[in-house]
Amino acid sequence: MSLGLLVPAGLAALFALLLPLLLHLARRTEQRPTVFAAMRWLQARPRPRRRVRLEERLLLALRLLLLAALALLLAQPVMSGAPGGKAWVVVAPGIDRTDAQAALAAPDAEWRWLAPGLPRFDRDPPAAAQPVSSLLRELDAELRDDAALTVLVPARLGGLDGERPLLHRMVDWRVIETKPASTPTRPPMQGALAVRHARADDPALRYLRAAGAAWAADGAGARAGPMRLDIAPVSAAIPPDTRWLIWLAPGALPADTLTWIEAGGSALLGPQAKMEDPAAGTILWRNTRGDALVRGRAFGNGHVMQLMRELAPASLPEVLDPSFPDRLRALLDPPLLPDGAFAAAHAPLPGGPALSPVPRPLHPWLALLVALLFLGERWLATSPRRERPS
Repeated sequence: MSLGLLVPAGLAALFALLLPLLLHLARRTEQRPTVFAAMRWLQARPRPRRRVRLEERLLLALRLLLLAALALLLAQPVMSGAPGGKAWVVVAPGIDRTDAQAALAAPDAEWRWLAPGLPRFDRDPPAAAQPVSSLLRELDAELRDDAALTVLVPARLGGLDGERPLLHRMVDWRVIETKPASTPTRPPMQGALAVRHARADDPALRYLRAAGAAWAADGAGARAGPMRLDIAPVSAAIPPDTRWLIWLAPGALPADTLTWIEAGGSALLGPQAKMEDPAAGTILWRNTRGDALVRGRAFGNGHVMQLMRELAPASLPEVLDPSFPDRLRALLDPPLLPDGAFAAAHAPLPGGPALSPVPRPLHPWLALLVALLFLGERWLATSPRRERPS
């Protein structure tokens, strides 16, 4: 562990230590000369040389310590590094405590959970979803160079950020076989999908109803109920529980619809809807020839997409494909990017840079010390014993 100062100039306040020294040197016990008759017959003698004498040394020491602590507090000391160079064993969430101890016999090592704050291993295991890669880089920066690091991970590891961690030290990466977790299925679409059209005979409504029926079949067993399809003319208001909007009317969008999108809504507009700079945004869907079919971009806190062609087989043959409901769902409700991988293929690589450890501030403890020293100094300075004559 090493101690550092964020503001070394704060130590200039140590010059204030001269003030209590000068005060205690200049101060003397109050003496009043008393003249009596017999003194006139005594012969005057030279006064002895007075030695430098400090009054009330304990009070002086407390004042000096108080000023020194204040100067150190102004310098903002921080502590960095881990104590000692002992071996460390960190266990990723998802491994049973008994399995981890049976896989590695290291009673003298420092056992921790691989979670924020590195909780002790004898505590309850943290939640399974943890930023494993970021925690490994942070731990690599905190530990001393001579500290050995062993990481126990389950066969299927989550909390990754797309690349193998590049660390400064060699890591003993051990994969512990655990019971395979069930593969989570994508939750069904829940909420309301509002479709607003200008013509009740719009051919796009036929394919949207078919997609809605497919989504409802996927979410038939959902606890909160499947997605509800609300098809109405453009004059109808958007329901409060609407999560997605498909706008098939030409021209500019009404002000209340724009406000709904800016507040966080997600809208898919027809090719004849008017928006500012319709060519802007990212291409979200292309056909097999590479032509852009849908563009999307952020709009306030929401997201707006626009079809480049009509939802009809003549202009968009993809509506006849059996995968069209899944493609439309991916546009409206994009799946989350995977953050897991097989742990055996994600072992950290050595040769990374030596990162500077995150310093831990010490000012809370220094502030407590300053408060205690101040109380002690005030207690001695106002003590009744100081009023007694010497």
